[in-house]
Amino acid sequence: MSGGLSIPDAGERLSRTCSFDDSVRRLRYVSGSRGEALERLGILRVRDLLLHVPRRYLDFTNTTKIGFCDVGSTVTVVGTIDRISQRQPRPRMNIVTIDIFDETGTLSATFFRQPWLYQQLHKGDVVALSGEVLFYKGFKQMKAPFLEQLEGSGGTSDYARVLPVHPVGEGITASWMRRIMSAALADVGDICDFLPASLAARHGFMSLARAVRDVHFPSSLADAQLARRRLAYDELLCLQLALLTRQRIDLGSREPFCHAVDGPHLAALQAALPFALTEEQQAAVSDILADMASPRVMNRLLLGDVGTGKTAVCAVALAAVADSHTQAAVMAPTSVLARQYAEKVGPLLDAAGIAWTLITGSTPAAERAEAASRIASGDICVVFGTTAVLSDDISFEHLTLVVIDEQHRFGVNQRAALRQKGAGADLLTMTATPIPRTLALSMYGDVDVSRIRRRPVPGAGITTKVVEPENIDLAFSAIRTAVEEGRQAYVICPLIDANDEGDELDEVVEGSYTQESLHAAVSTRDDLADNIFPDLRVGILNGRMSAAEKDDVMMRFRSGEIDVLVSTTVVEVGVDVPNATVMLVYNADRFGLATLHQLRGRVGRGRFPGTVFLASAARDGSPARTRLSALEKTSDGFELAELDLKLRHEGEVLGYRQSGGVSLSICDLATDLDLVEAAHEDAREIASEDPALEDAVNVPLAQEVRARFSIYFEETERS
Repeated sequence: MSGGLSIPDAGERLSRTCSFDDSVRRLRYVSGSRGEALERLGILRVRDLLLHVPRRYLDFTNTTKIGFCDVGSTVTVVGTIDRISQRQPRPRMNIVTIDIFDETGTLSATFFRQPWLYQQLHKGDVVALSGEVLFYKGFKQMKAPFLEQLEGSGGTSDYARVLPVHPVGEGITASWMRRIMSAALADVGDICDFLPASLAARHGFMSLARAVRDVHFPSSLADAQLARRRLAYDELLCLQLALLTRQRIDLGSREPFCHAVDGPHLAALQAALPFALTEEQQAAVSDILADMASPRVMNRLLLGDVGTGKTAVCAVALAAVADSHTQAAVMAPTSVLARQYAEKVGPLLDAAGIAWTLITGSTPAAERAEAASRIASGDICVVFGTTAVLSDDISFEHLTLVVIDEQHRFGVNQRAALRQKGAGADLLTMTATPIPRTLALSMYGDVDVSRIRRRPVPGAGITTKVVEPENIDLAFSAIRTAVEEGRQAYVICPLIDANDEGDELDEVVEGSYTQESLHAAVSTRDDLADNIFPDLRVGILNGRMSAAEKDDVMMRFRSGEIDVLVSTTVVEVGVDVPNATVMLVYNADRFGLATLHQLRGRVGRGRFPGTVFLASAARDGSPARTRLSALEKTSDGFELAELDLKLRHEGEVLGYRQSGGVSLSICDLATDLDLVEAAHEDAREIASEDPALEDAVNVPLAQEVRARFSIYFEETERS
């Protein structure tokens, strides 16, 4: 029809959009081996490929001649290889060095553990190098720069003005990734935009099709940044909507329970507290009680640094349950922590006339059976426990509050299983791991957040010192002095035994740790007991011990039967031994800042000050030493968490590498605060107006949310 809609054109564009979710193997140049290489990178669909954004760009509009490179600056240079050499100073350490030149000077570049470069590069090849310029033995040098081999000798004339550098892996080069990406954009890049036009206009975003093209092959770095921001916003908005939709599905069928928040048990418990709640604690209590009294299911996260009094806040919530004549369950990740909750909160509950019990994997059968009977009848109001409370023999008469400590240490099914024991139960999760604001907004978009930053009781304080291996005697001396004064110490190791490969270590950014050998707890315990402290009682604790063995060791340490406890990071969260005042952390640069901050929170918890020694071979001025020095300068966990986020990916900060959660790939939470806040607000607005995303304008957005974050919906369906 003349002048009418172009049905074929619309159909073709829709077809291209639909092919977004086809296998990446349908694309040109993606043969069997390259398809396998892409899949190893997590690129399974066309969508995954087009959203596999460059990690950096080589800006050939701003290359620097070698002779004009300033030492200390980060530049891109183009030159011809004059010489290439290879050496192996020790096993598994191959070093390739190339010397390049242009009409203004020469520069040397060194590459580590990349022996294939010696076969790949030849004298006369033209290459581009991008990195920091150093000065060594009278010559300009780059260490481990990015290298791009340019075809022919025509310099940059045959290349785009801005060359993308995509993350690649074994089996696929950066040039092949660009070729595949270019073909994909030509074949399916003209896609429809799922973002409502009102949102795109509100934030001044370019179209999706243009953003996908400009992020991979931009005309300028400014265009690349604008494209990345559009795609980062998309990622954040879809994540927020996925979280909110999962919450709606999960809670939509549950009948909420309105708790009494002004009863006698609550008043009695508050009177029993040995201290007045701080302003921050009272604000958290008010948030929680308001949620519990409201006609909707509570879903709140309580963030509190080490020693900020989250336990007292939790106790108040438990008292409200007692006044409502219902039940609460408090689940901790280890029996040690569950017992500590019982020991700390139990006396307060006793003073308020609230019945409680403790159930762990080591609870005697007869005691457990009696407790199970009283829980089922409603005689027990509060249950402290580990995953043992998830067992079929534990059933509640009316469970209306679930409290989960360090929730990221539990699987999705475990958290869901506890909530299923009480339909419509309010959920309070707590963590002592400080989480940056951007991370909380993005990863916990479906959760209301309360924060406690300051300690109600400052304590005796903690001094943190970085020591080099040759000065380790300083730490040993401090440990011996502490034990002679009747106190105790921790020694932390990254590995359990010498055969471990360190797979469970924190994902510390490459270059911010040393290559020194890693200490193992088993051999370190033997060395300390036999050689360093033969007259002291040295114990060991690690994650491979059974629950009963760990409980026994911690009970002996807390009772003073063990002077020095050698441990892995199993003591990182919650372990409370006020008599412990010294900690030595071996290979400290191999731990994230958040982990180190949690570890040092284990000492100085009583009336005696604590001292923490961070042992590392890192030298002054190195990235590793700079990172550790931050711990010497501040005890603010949230400040350290912000720094940790800049150094590591958000998934590693939260522990997703171990638990398999979703991680962001485009957004940079360390710098994209405005996008995080905008996506958070927009998602809440959309969800409030159209919870099921059923309006025609939101249907494409709903499909995109499911396509990107199907794991959240699969988790809900499984639970």
